[in-house]
Amino acid sequence: STRQVQGRQRDDDEDDDDGMGDCEKKDWKSTAHALDPISRPEIVKAVAAVKKSRVDDAIRFNVVDVEEPPKLALLSGETTRRVVSVTFQVESKAFVARVDVGSGTVLETRELEGGQQPMLTPDDCLLAESVVKDDPRFKSLLAERYGILDAEKVACDPWSVHCTGSEPFDTSKRLVQTFLYARDSEIDNAYAKPLDALPVVDLVARKLVHIGIQGSSPELGSRVEVPMSYNYHPKLLSQNSLKGCPTAPRQGATVPRPLEIIQPEGPSFTVEGQLVRWDKWTLRVGFNHREGLVLNEVRFAGELVVWRASLVEMAVPYADAEHPFQRKCAFDVGDYGLGYCANSLGLGCDCLGHIHYFDATLSDSKGDPYTVEKAVCMHEEDDGILWKHMEYRTGHAQSRRSRKLVLSFIATVVNYEYLFYWYCKQDGTLSLEIKLTGMLSTNSIPAGSQPQHGTLVAPLVNAQVHQHMFCARLDMAVGGHENSIAEVDVETALQGDENPWGNVFLKTEKVLKTEKEAQRDADASVARTWRIFNGSRTNGVSKKTMGYKLVPFVFGPAQPSLLTHPDSMVAKRGVFATKSVWVTRYREGQRWPAGDYTVQSDGREGRAVERWAEGDESIEGQDLVVYHSFGVCHVPRPEDFPVMPCESTGFMLKPDSFLVCNPSIDLPESASTMSKCNQCGA
Repeated sequence: STRQVQGRQRDDDEDDDDGMGDCEKKDWKSTAHALDPISRPEIVKAVAAVKKSRVDDAIRFNVVDVEEPPKLALLSGETTRRVVSVTFQVESKAFVARVDVGSGTVLETRELEGGQQPMLTPDDCLLAESVVKDDPRFKSLLAERYGILDAEKVACDPWSVHCTGSEPFDTSKRLVQTFLYARDSEIDNAYAKPLDALPVVDLVARKLVHIGIQGSSPELGSRVEVPMSYNYHPKLLSQNSLKGCPTAPRQGATVPRPLEIIQPEGPSFTVEGQLVRWDKWTLRVGFNHREGLVLNEVRFAGELVVWRASLVEMAVPYADAEHPFQRKCAFDVGDYGLGYCANSLGLGCDCLGHIHYFDATLSDSKGDPYTVEKAVCMHEEDDGILWKHMEYRTGHAQSRRSRKLVLSFIATVVNYEYLFYWYCKQDGTLSLEIKLTGMLSTNSIPAGSQPQHGTLVAPLVNAQVHQHMFCARLDMAVGGHENSIAEVDVETALQGDENPWGNVFLKTEKVLKTEKEAQRDADASVARTWRIFNGSRTNGVSKKTMGYKLVPFVFGPAQPSLLTHPDSMVAKRGVFATKSVWVTRYREGQRWPAGDYTVQSDGREGRAVERWAEGDESIEGQDLVVYHSFGVCHVPRPEDFPVMPCESTGFMLKPDSFLVCNPSIDLPESASTMSKCNQCGA
């Protein structure tokens, strides 16, 4: 939530020094392509149109973002008007207006259906915290229960309410629950000092409607011990008293020596507006408040691979039966918006090398635009050896180093950082790696007890077992927009006449013919992949259809799908996470697999991706969208605290008879002139 405030400060800073070293900055709005992100003038014009149409209303703006034109219009080259969708609230009601920003007119306005809540914006999160801290009952609770006399010594983490039917408050209201942590300063690690109370705020009424207490804790009126300080910030390491934990920054020989990334001739990519060209790749960069980074019109060697790729949903359930943690489950993309949570990236730490940055333009609850500078980072990375062979008889060797183009952004969703990295490689592979870091969402535990649903990561501090389930939306276009998909397994062959020695294992390929048949589970035991292919185009070498294959679990270990019970509200709201792959025909308006509105959603909204497949239409030779769900099951360790090292997950799209040969054999020989031999001094 602080990113929005920082973005506005930077936006208004007239003396902002370039200070970016070897980097290039490009404003999002340097071109007028139909897929360009929203611009500041478009936000201003759309907001003005809505205000003009509601002159008597006190409006709180939720989202102002551009609508992508219909796909068929884009493919046909049809000129389309620029339409901005404006979600706003008037008291307890929420509306969506569509504005033609060319003419400045409101095309239509509709009210959200009963039970639908728009996402929680950064301003909503800040509002929830201020409501809690200003409440006299809360201040009394702090003093009586924890001995805390200043509410500013508490951090209130804003979470959407995962409604299970067990809530002792009215869930028809627009709510935020705030997990509490004590802290002595802004840099103090609050997650080392969790408090056992849980306030719930009505955002519309701006009041505290409930204060719950953790089930195993003493009742209200009792005094509770606050855990000790435990920090990672270099200025506070000296406060750490836990035996074996560092108490000072490293010095001397154990400090790593500088490692610099140098490109003396500059980067190998070119950028024209949002269009990027690198090696044999071209793509168009997009960004919005909900998905964050979007890749459009991705081509390799001149051929389409993916029309549109992004991360469209997450579910993060916590596996603790103790009250009130049954309602601790966030749908981070739909609840908060990854674009809203985007960091401003730092040169030399978040991104190394010769960097091209893209800014992001967003809007606040007043409808005012603001800029998150350097929201997306693009750079090249060395990727080890791409290919090599030495003829052992002669000693002659040919070797080429690999490099990859990296497009990344980082989202801070309350306590967690999610680092999203799209990789384009010289062998034609496109992959998404997600790294998880930041802070464990901790809870207090009575002295002397051992947690049943987590791990003690510090005295009196429990970190609960949880999952992070992601869903990528891949609008596939392998060699064109008419594709099919097959499930490919490798299995042990039965021993017999065709396998007399028992050494045979066979690839089996099953074409998935309908939408219901294409709801599939990953299976590492048979090396399962999914091959998306163009049935009208045949590879000249393999004689197979032109294809790309989806390879799961290429970053981190193989992981299970959603582990909550099938009857749980998590499973009902997050149906997408119960399968590894869903395939549907492309249809306008179908993008969010857990529903358009996930805040306080019920099981009906959460069935969106399953509902899209109810017609069970053919998916052979059709315009296909693949929804790939994957994730991390996190069983916390003490080593994940007081700040968590990165965990990785992700997938790869790999050419499979898309090309006739290794596309990188034409790379010239090269050798680094900066490399040195340590022991020989050369």
